[in-house]
Amino acid sequence: MGAITQIVGGPFFDDLHVGQVADSAPALTLTEGLAAVHASIVGNRMRLTLDAELSRNVLGGRLAHPALVWDVANGQSTLFTQRVIANLFYRGFMFRYAPKIGDTLYTKTEVVALRQNRARTGRAATGLAALRVRTVDQNGRAVLDYTRCAMLPLRDPNGQTGHEADLEKVGEQIDPRALAALIDGWNLKSFREALPGLHFADIRAGAIFEVTGGDVVSAAPELARLTLNIAMAHHDAASSPAGRLVYGGHTIGLAAAQLTRALPNLVTIVAWHGCDHLAPVREGDTLRSTVEVERVDPLPGGGGLVHLRSRVRADREGGAQDVLDWRLVGAMA
Repeated sequence: MGAITQIVGGPFFDDLHVGQVADSAPALTLTEGLAAVHASIVGNRMRLTLDAELSRNVLGGRLAHPALVWDVANGQSTLFTQRVIANLFYRGFMFRYAPKIGDTLYTKTEVVALRQNRARTGRAATGLAALRVRTVDQNGRAVLDYTRCAMLPLRDPNGQTGHEADLEKVGEQIDPRALAALIDGWNLKSFREALPGLHFADIRAGAIFEVTGGDVVSAAPELARLTLNIAMAHHDAASSPAGRLVYGGHTIGLAAAQLTRALPNLVTIVAWHGCDHLAPVREGDTLRSTVEVERVDPLPGGGGLVHLRSRVRADREGGAQDVLDWRLVGAMA
């Protein structure tokens, strides 16, 4: 009897059902080496992630860069999205706990809603899968709990699944009352006193920062491998008619690095109001960003939250194109 060949490649849209759970992604410990390689790809000027002594004074350990944390969580969630065509939205993206170097991340991903897209002449059938992503540390402490939506192909290009969930009702919005909980107990005064430059008291709503120095997009598959992301579109040019795509978190990570050039004393990133990928990004593109302060919320003990909007464009052959519209919440001392 001949050997039985098993195809390894992840589910199609019509293989998924609501309630399905994937929790077998490898756990990943956040090490100094991991952080260094991550920073070499997307950049990092966030002080608490670089200065171990300052970070110990502020929060009792060396902060892991929030972009590294969300890249690992997204990567661990790709067991369901190895065949992803595009990611559409994130909802409820707010840190419950800020991991430190040495913490280990575990992620469980659940299918919470499915909707097949309308058929289009000449296009193979696709569907949208809303996935709840829950990441905890080695002590079971919640780190992230958010929803992302991925577009996947059907196994049968002409198939009909009957899935028609209303995705507008899927996923929680961030709770504005809980935003400050992440940094509750942090010694923001020591951060403020240790560093010159702009702090929360100097920031005004309406301020706009144009980051003129661009960043070339490089090492895209390396970032995907580093963070356990097995989506074929980021590794295999033959997996998509459009060719190999840059992982969306790569663009967001470069935007975060440019953000800390505009606001060098940003303490950390707390949450996202929203994040829209406006167009695909390719290796070799040069990304540039404009950062706007939409709102500032002071905290009783000093410092506060800054609600920011980062708009990113890509310079490429043929001209510039808008690629990211990211609205986030940061903490400042």
